[in-house]
Amino acid sequence: MRVNARSALFDLYGDHVRARGGKAPVAALVRLLGALDIAAPAVRTAVSRMVRQGWLQSVRLPSGPGYALTPKATRRLDEAAVRIYRTRTDEWDGRWHLLVVEPPADRSARDRLRAGLSFLGYAALAETTWLAAQSTEEVDGLLAADRICAHRFRSELDGDPAALAATAWDLDGLARAYRHWQADAEGIVAPAGNRPTDEQAFAVRSRLVHEWRKFLFTDPGLPRDLLPTSWPGDKAATFFDEQAGRLLPAAQRFVATALASNGDSQ
Repeated sequence: MRVNARSALFDLYGDHVRARGGKAPVAALVRLLGALDIAAPAVRTAVSRMVRQGWLQSVRLPSGPGYALTPKATRRLDEAAVRIYRTRTDEWDGRWHLLVVEPPADRSARDRLRAGLSFLGYAALAETTWLAAQSTEEVDGLLAADRICAHRFRSELDGDPAALAATAWDLDGLARAYRHWQADAEGIVAPAGNRPTDEQAFAVRSRLVHEWRKFLFTDPGLPRDLLPTSWPGDKAATFFDEQAGRLLPAAQRFVATALASNGDSQ
């Protein structure tokens, strides 16, 4: 399974570097992603692209050049972590978030808006109207980036909210994706066995997170009340939590060693 360098960097910073000050030497990034069979040129290209996009910024570390998370990246990783590890504990209050936007004239801006709102868990009811079960502060930055005006509403549905969710989002397709992920994930973790080396644990866990992270772009993170019974996402999430947790201590040791050998990230 091939791992995308840019996505791997997001995962590395979000899962490990974020908790260590958000900075890492270039040499450490190359070493760590090398465990995923990502070549050094691909790492450097991905880093450069993330700098241009405002996710990383260059810094000077005791060991030499490195890269740190920008505030924009920190906010995105914090929001992603809530969805990846499902740490949101507040119950759904039954009220929907409606966003009525004035579409920008520029096509690329419209594409960014659509992609951004979809990533944040919104479904398009019409070209200008978007629906979500839960709001997020990231919407503010998304709208401000292209100076998009929007009206916001919070409302209750006069009807069955689960039926609305099934209409607004492709839950059948999402259920199939979770079943497919479950089968693939069992094959991903198999090489780690019961006693993997630190590098094996890091590589396997990184691949597992890499595949699980893809649901950020397809799963709106709906409250459990809005999902069908026997939801396959529950079984997949349990498997992910168990395996990611099992492999985490060894993976953390590998990261700490890589960072220490190239200068600490803090």
